[in-house]
Amino acid sequence: MGNAFPLQAGFGVSSRTFSKAADRNRIKRLGREAWRLQKHDLYLTLKENNRYIHLFFVYTSREILTYQEISDKMNLIVKRLRKELAG
Repeated sequence: MGNAFPLQAGFGVSSRTFSKAADRNRIKRLGREAWRLQKHDLYLTLKENNRYIHLFFVYTSREILTYQEISDKMNLIVKRLRKELAG
């Protein structure tokens, strides 16, 4: 694969669930920030195993979670992915 980045991610929020663009943008912004701060370990795991991954996160909750809640969920996702990719 000629991609210089072994790890890419995207974020989506349903306009059906959140009709206001400001709400959707806030949720995506919180998700991207949580991802940015936690992706490094997964990035290193991918580099070590010479693997590439493209992720797309879809926000399914019907309410706007706090940054801490989103960060905790992102931490779980990163741990699970590392476990799957390393093993």
